[in-house]
Amino acid sequence: MAPANSPPHPVLSAEVADALAAGGPVVALESTLLAHGLPRPDNRAAADDVEAAVRAGGAVPATIAVLDGVPHVGLTPAQVDRVCADPDLAKLGVRDLPVAAALGLSGATTVSSTALLAEAAGVAVFATGGLGGVHRLASETFDESADLTALSRTSVVVVCAGVKSILDVPATLERLESLSVTVVGYGTTTFPGFYVADSGSTLDWSVADAEQAAAVFAVRRRLTRGAVVVANPLPADEQLDPVLHDRVIADALAAADAAGVRGKAVTPFVLDHLHRASEGATLAVNVRLVLRNAELAGRIAAALAASPA
Repeated sequence: MAPANSPPHPVLSAEVADALAAGGPVVALESTLLAHGLPRPDNRAAADDVEAAVRAGGAVPATIAVLDGVPHVGLTPAQVDRVCADPDLAKLGVRDLPVAAALGLSGATTVSSTALLAEAAGVAVFATGGLGGVHRLASETFDESADLTALSRTSVVVVCAGVKSILDVPATLERLESLSVTVVGYGTTTFPGFYVADSGSTLDWSVADAEQAAAVFAVRRRLTRGAVVVANPLPADEQLDPVLHDRVIADALAAADAAGVRGKAVTPFVLDHLHRASEGATLAVNVRLVLRNAELAGRIAAALAASPA
């Protein structure tokens, strides 16, 4: 019998199981992006594109979701269809996994739960769009994403484009430091701002290539538990126009406040507002950055698999 504190044992797809058994590179992908982050039907095409980007980087993609109470690491096309089509699919963080597993419920995994289930399955690299973090006015609301504490306890590489622009970026970086999460920029010491290349915050460390990122994680894993965050900014010519970015973010946050939206409902509300207010520009940028992160994660996973244990 599994220990009482062990996470639900994930079911691996045949391709993921074979790759892990052979010591090959695998990249975990969250499903909340598909179920809650991108509009239908664009999300279904994006799911295939993100998995293809992981393969282009040299790794096997493993999209993660909970279906009928069972965590799956690696989804079939029919299972991806289900995740993308169901408007009532729950959003599952780490705290929600026990409920979904015990009651046989289905849901899409966030950064925190994807990292947990990836590590449980033996997958060391994870690609996402942006991390959750400390929300603005958190000193009054105590609103902070569970992503941060989860990453302090989970040994994975997370490739992202920084944290979502709606957050308090400096406070988020302070919390990551306090939690001893290693954060490096990919080819830069500028911390990206998700839709824009520069959040206005800087980093102490950077890596020049996938091999260096893999080496940092290999040492971190030997030293202590916890994640290595690889912040991968968009090129300046692919980012959202910074002036448009600042305007639509301010409008979206004001709309969320006026509507009384709180907690985990804020992010999907704001993302939907941004998509409409920017006439689709934020969606296009979101997809671009996820594809870039997925490809880089594939290269890091390949470098990690090729390095001595």
